Amino acid sequence: MTELKPRRSVLYMPGANERALEKAKTLDADALILDLEDAVAPDAKEAARERVCAAVLSGEYGKREVTIRVNGLDTEWHEADLRAAAQAGPAAVVVPKVNSAAEVHNIERGLELGGAPEHTKIWAMLETPVAMLHAEEIAAASERLTVLVLGTNDLAKELHAEFVPGRAPLLGGLGLALLGARAAGKVILDGVYNDVKDLAGFEAECLQGRQFGFDGKTLIHPSQLEPCNRIFAPSAAEIERSERIIKAFEEAQAEGRGVVTVDGRMIENLHVDNARRVLALAAAVAG
Repeated sequence: MTELKPRRSVLYMPGANERALEKAKTLDADALILDLEDAVAPDAKEAARERVCAAVLSGEYGKREVTIRVNGLDTEWHEADLRAAAQAGPAAVVVPKVNSAAEVHNIERGLELGGAPEHTKIWAMLETPVAMLHAEEIAAASERLTVLVLGTNDLAKELHAEFVPGRAPLLGGLGLALLGARAAGKVILDGVYNDVKDLAGFEAECLQGRQFGFDGKTLIHPSQLEPCNRIFAPSAAEIERSERIIKAFEEAQAEGRGVVTVDGRMIENLHVDNARRVLALAAAVAG
């Protein structure tokens, strides 16, 4: 079963920036990715690693789910990052460019050897055509892997695709990743939106991601938090309708009626399941 934990907004924070790590304690993000990869220059990697692990160990981030993005498996920093993260014990270790089940097994082994606590999960980033084509086997490779994270910038680069409204060039890959996540019962997060000044475009992409079925979206700027949280949370109307669906269904069952309608539409088990999921997510968001 997919975890019913709100991950509407998942914000990347540069691991080398002390002020950013401090500011993250006050932001309304469901989850944070303290980044040791793209946001950190090579000569700052070791200092950033120490800073990020200290931040995780501080316990000062409240209910926010705090994760660490390590450097990729093919880099000179990966093993040391994984060992340090295992000792710090974040909610998860986010690993870029995961392309196979075998790589998931290697990450899992590294966490175990590093003494990672049970609660430290694996979030695998899917960023390549190979990853999209193997999304199901990656998602199903380990129970410790709980979340897939889309790396849409790298995917577009490898596809030689253009960034256009509606993301038509990426839809095939996004669909494969979603199918893989849901087949394995895992959470899946949409990729980032690059233009932080284009809030209308960002909201449109959040809405598209929600309609596709993503659980939330990764973000690169705090200004993106409010619209993302709003769009990926159940609306008051959705909550009210879900309550009515469940009530009508339960009443029909108690009375032995086989046909249930709400607002003139036939209600089946799948509608009831969706309604219960909406209410569970609303309760999780409310805390």
